[in-house]
Amino acid sequence: MTIARLAAALAALLIGSASTRSVAATDAPAALVEFESPLATPQALQGYLRRPDGPGPAPAVVLLHGCSGLWRELDERWGKRLAALGYVTLTVDRFGPRGISNACTTGASAATVHDAYRALSYLAQQPSVDPARVAVVGFSQGAWLALFSVERGAIERNATQKFRAAVGFYPPCIGIQGNMTVPTLIMVGELDDWTPAKDCRNLAEGRDDYGISRQKGQGHPIELIVYPGAYHNFDVPQYRTPGQLLGHRLEFNEVVRDQSIDALRKFLYATIGGQEKPQ
Repeated sequence: MTIARLAAALAALLIGSASTRSVAATDAPAALVEFESPLATPQALQGYLRRPDGPGPAPAVVLLHGCSGLWRELDERWGKRLAALGYVTLTVDRFGPRGISNACTTGASAATVHDAYRALSYLAQQPSVDPARVAVVGFSQGAWLALFSVERGAIERNATQKFRAAVGFYPPCIGIQGNMTVPTLIMVGELDDWTPAKDCRNLAEGRDDYGISRQKGQGHPIELIVYPGAYHNFDVPQYRTPGQLLGHRLEFNEVVRDQSIDALRKFLYATIGGQEKPQ
């Protein structure tokens, strides 16, 4: 073999190896981890942890699922995607350790309201995580918990570690009374009949549930994106064929899903840093 052909073969081998490492890093399975249990039971709170390729410490994201549970599916949809963008992710199972199947008719259990901070405390102890750059991202009921975690109040005030940003995908925006303590992004569909966009507009514009404006200039502003033509669960491919839950329409919207990916990527980069690049 000539020197030129040998060099070409070695180059191809190195390119192939790098490509394999990149794919492996993106597709590596999440690790099931246990962390602080809020209950007097042997079973600890658990979640799926993903670490991005490359040296740390890296910014991180806590992911909170909705009232149906489905935390594994949330990890597949968003944990994997955010890890590929350079974030450590921890998708929390709020229900399994507590024996809850779903909370769509009962509302969020009081026992779960500290789960975002329990996850944050766990991440802050990981060498791969920069504890000063962690965001909380929730979906539906989990989005309400994310907003509740960072509004000015007892839960946020008493937390040792602090989030630096919060994102809510189609949250129930009613009932959030305090100012946001961190930059906050809310994304909701204009046609959402479960968590109406009008409630999120009121929240973003500083009006509470009674229509009374909050004092301007206090807290962080809320960035609101309302997607025309979109319903609840617009990011869930399971609903390519629209479905119903408790009389509410659930429908996947690929265009809106992609727009929300881009909005989330830009927001996270602006607030906790990371890799500013398209997926």
